Formats: sequence, C-alpha cells, structure tokens
Amino acid sequence: MKRIVGKVVLGLIVALAVVYLGDMAVWGVRAKLGHGMGKVVVSRFVVASLKGGKEDYYFDGTAEVDCSRSLFPQSGSGACWWLERHKVIYDR
Repeated sequence: MKRIVGKVVLGLIVALAVVYLGDMAVWGVRAKLGHGMGKVVVSRFVVASLKGGKEDYYFDGTAEVDCSRSLFPQSGSGACWWLERHKVIYDR
C-alpha cells in the first residue's frame, strides 16, 4: 500500500513540475511576442490594527496591477485569471 501511495505522490509531483515548466515556456514565448503581460484594475484597502484585536479598513482607491497571462504567477506578477476573480487587495 505504501508503494502505491508513494508512486501516486511521485507521479503528481512530476506532473505538476511538467505543467509548471510548460506554462513557463509558453509564457516566455508570449512575453517575447509582447502578449505575456496584462493589467487588471483592483481595489486596495489598508488594514489598521486596533486595540482588542480589532481591525479597521481604509479604502485606498483603485489601481492597475500588472499580471502575467499564464496559469502560474510569472515574473513576480500574479496570474491574470486569479486577479480578475479577486479584485480586492488588502495591505496589512
């Protein structure tokens, strides 16, 4: 049983590595052609800690954030598909 679980885990790790490297290669080609990066408008909030473990939220406006058009974050930017679904950023 342990051998089967070990092989399944190893297979998942190898599959994830192959998908990540393939995504990086495709993104690299897109970036060289000028289509690898995008922009998403997000709302920013600053979170301030208060006494008693409470928090206060201050709206900081909207901003255009760079994102990579890939499955995984590339070049230090989040993936566009993720940022388009999570358009609120909390700065602590």
